[in-house]
Amino acid sequence: MELLFAALGGALLGFIFHFALPGADTRGLVWLAGWGTSAAIVAWEVLTWLEWKSGAGWIWVVSLLAAALTVVAVARIGTLRRRAADKELLEALFRGSAA
Repeated sequence: MELLFAALGGALLGFIFHFALPGADTRGLVWLAGWGTSAAIVAWEVLTWLEWKSGAGWIWVVSLLAAALTVVAVARIGTLRRRAADKELLEALFRGSAA
C-alpha cells in the first residue's frame, strides 16, 4: 500500500513541476508525472530491498526526492532538446528542405 502512496507522490510532484518549471509548452501534461511516478517507484523498491522500513520517514524523503530530481532533470533536458529540434526544423523549412 505504501508503494501506491509513493507512486502518487511522484505523480503529484510531476504535475506540480510541469506548471512550475519553464518550458511547459514543450511537453505533454502527463510526461513529467510519468517520470516522477516511475522514479518514486524504483527508489522505493530499491530502498525496501535494502531493508529500509516504510514506517521510518527517510524512505519517503529519499523516494520523493528522487522523483523530484528526476522530474527536474527530465524537464530541463527535454525542454532544451525540444527547442533545439524545433529551431532546426524551422530553419530547414525556411531553406525549403523539410528534414
